[in-house]
Amino acid sequence: MTGRAESAADVGRTIPAHVGDTVDAVAQFHAAHEADAGPLQRLVEGLTRRFGSPAFIALLTALVAGWIGFNLVLMAFGRAPLDEPPFFWLQGAVALTALYMTVFILTTQRREDKLAGLRDQLTLELSILSEQKSAKIIGLLEELRRDDPNITNRPDEHAEALATPADPNAVMDALKETQEPLP
Repeated sequence: MTGRAESAADVGRTIPAHVGDTVDAVAQFHAAHEADAGPLQRLVEGLTRRFGSPAFIALLTALVAGWIGFNLVLMAFGRAPLDEPPFFWLQGAVALTALYMTVFILTTQRREDKLAGLRDQLTLELSILSEQKSAKIIGLLEELRRDDPNITNRPDEHAEALATPADPNAVMDALKETQEPLP
């Protein structure tokens, strides 16, 4: 039994071995993707997670309000503000922060898109394999029906059609024909 199945059994539920193996395979898939990231990529992804948190929004709001408030208080007491309205330094800092946040998000998203592409490829390959296996099972059942003297042999066109594995290229061509052309 896998480690995952054993831990599930500890809480009173059992997971079949094949499900535990699948969960472990998915975890290994994600772990390999994470291991592929270099130190700089991990840093960027960590910053992106922090920048996307509600705490960062609150901190950013407090900093902007504090900066504006501080400069307005200085002006109210007759002192020269560090950044007088319309707060050009603040605008520059916000623009620079926005630029870096955009680059961080794009960098993180590009790597996540790579993982999603691999996941899509795996799903497609498993779907094609499952379709081929299903067709083989139907074919074997039809063969059993024809060969077993205790079962009436009757033609079943639908079962025969399902016993033929689909050609992925033909399916793709049919999908392309049904799609409207892009403008």
